[in-house]
Amino acid sequence: MDVSFSDLQLRGKATVEAWLHKSANRYLVVRRRDAEDLVLTTASRAAQARETSSVTSRLLVALMQQDPIRGVVDDVIPQVFPWVSFLSRDEVREFVTELTSTMKAAESIDNPAPVAQLIDAWRHTAEVLADPELASVLAAPSDGDIGSVPLPGTNR
Repeated sequence: MDVSFSDLQLRGKATVEAWLHKSANRYLVVRRRDAEDLVLTTASRAAQARETSSVTSRLLVALMQQDPIRGVVDDVIPQVFPWVSFLSRDEVREFVTELTSTMKAAESIDNPAPVAQLIDAWRHTAEVLADPELASVLAAPSDGDIGSVPLPGTNR
């Protein structure tokens, strides 16, 4: 179910009650005009999602650490992350090792952001390697220090 932020502000209680009556097991997406949309859910639904994610993460980490499974992981990773075909075999192993340790660490602090960031970084590496011209430019020696680089989001 979707609702505008304005509707939620104006008819908050009625909007939430209608959503709970209609589909409490689903998310309520709150659309905002000039900002990222929000997602509203019940505490029990959030706890279920967190528990499911935690169990899945712990299970995958445990499986990936078993010697007999490692070969299967090598076969499965390209199905889950097709872009690894642009990485070398050693880079794929490094990705899997980092993914395993990051999943374990992220689960321990109940924060999926490091896993998403790691996957995004490796995907970008694959994108660069998929473009031989870009890869050669980035691998070439630089002409020295180009000075300070502004922080993201600043206008310096």
